[in-house]
Amino acid sequence: MFENAFNNIDKVMRNDEGLASELDYAEQTSWLLFLKYLDDMEKEWQDEALLEGRDYTPILDEPYRWQSWAMPRTEDGEPDINAALTGDDLIEFVNGKLFPYLKTFRESVDDPDTLEYKIGEIFSEIANRFRSGYSLRDALEIVDQLNFGSTEAKHELSDLYETRIKRMGNAGRNGGEYYTPRPLIRAMIKVVNPQIGETIYDGACGSAGFLCEAWETLRRDDLSSADWDTLQHRTFYGQEKKSLAYVLGVMNMILHGIDAPSIRHTNTLTENVMDIQEKDRHDIVLANPPFGGGERKEVQQNFPIKSGETAYLFLQHFIRKLKAGGRGAVVIKNTFLSNTDNASIALRKELLESCNLHTVLDCPGGTFQGAGVKTVVLFFEKGAKTRTIWYYQLDPGRSLGKTNPLNDEDLAEFVALQKDKTDSDKSWTVAVKQVDKATWDLSVTNPNAPKAEPLRSPKEIIKNMLARDAETAKILEDIRGLL
Repeated sequence: MFENAFNNIDKVMRNDEGLASELDYAEQTSWLLFLKYLDDMEKEWQDEALLEGRDYTPILDEPYRWQSWAMPRTEDGEPDINAALTGDDLIEFVNGKLFPYLKTFRESVDDPDTLEYKIGEIFSEIANRFRSGYSLRDALEIVDQLNFGSTEAKHELSDLYETRIKRMGNAGRNGGEYYTPRPLIRAMIKVVNPQIGETIYDGACGSAGFLCEAWETLRRDDLSSADWDTLQHRTFYGQEKKSLAYVLGVMNMILHGIDAPSIRHTNTLTENVMDIQEKDRHDIVLANPPFGGGERKEVQQNFPIKSGETAYLFLQHFIRKLKAGGRGAVVIKNTFLSNTDNASIALRKELLESCNLHTVLDCPGGTFQGAGVKTVVLFFEKGAKTRTIWYYQLDPGRSLGKTNPLNDEDLAEFVALQKDKTDSDKSWTVAVKQVDKATWDLSVTNPNAPKAEPLRSPKEIIKNMLARDAETAKILEDIRGLL
């Protein structure tokens, strides 16, 4: 049912002139789903209050509730066609009244972790892109069929929403920044092994894939009410700079079952890392920060190691965001391990001396669809110097791509061997004392890989070519003699 609903929403959006890409589809689906979710939750919270004998005040004023403007109903509970806005009237209401009203919540609420603040933040960052009120009416009727009232429904909806985010990333432009392959995330989480009571942070959370997968790892049906409350309100923290990614992240976490996600819409790198205090730190960092970009000079002043590479600034931030003994797993370009510029060398040295970089996972090309760079995953613990580094060179035995993506089985051996850091044909251990202290080069060089045959010298190649030419000439002469 839900999959058909999502497909039908896509068909409606393709027929609207204001919507041109997967990014537009994801954005517009998000605000529609959010308001329907809010309506379902308000009904649930009102019923709970009634059972407990207390009053409940709805978050939204009556004219702006779903059942008032999106899907008004008769006393019999049937859709009231006569009362439902459509065409230009619907577009004028959404653009001129609904969105301006929802934006006001950001100014009227101080706590950014409340659902009320999230409402204001979301509708301050996106706009209604439907141009046809008839298309919007069709979309509203489809979304109204969705029900957020059960865990099973949320689970199915979250899977469909993840598929939409993945499609958006594969569509090109900057969408790929928002999607990290879920099998890779799950492998990173298994290695880091989070526990209930620990806080998990992603300062470049995009569509919140790391936080959602960590939630799925920790949540169980038999959790105590105290543990459930801890997971809901004191475990997952994220920050995201881009507006669309922020909206996707909030909605993704809501669909996974987190009622008021602790995601802030802010540029993480504007925070001076020297001002980070103990109360700001976390037990675990899981992240795939954007790389290849750049930040302004004034932003670079927030870091002891200045760099125009965004990922290098994020890595410094993550190191300082960890508590002593905290654990990190961060995706970064593989060139970080060998670049000879001053920033790369200084950052590698800092990482090795302030943290135990115990594991490096070398990912094959094609791991990130559409990305033209190879990546590694750095696994580290803060507080002790690195003595040895265990490397694993991931080789799924096939070319990765859109139709042949990374899967959980590809990473099973890595996860199994990493527990004891066992050496194998694909894994090996390097002692830091053997690393060149002038460059701190940590390049991935598998000593167990079959050695390639040495290249022939130019003289040898020419000699062989002349020998073959002479042999060919003799054969041709023999043939001519037979004619």
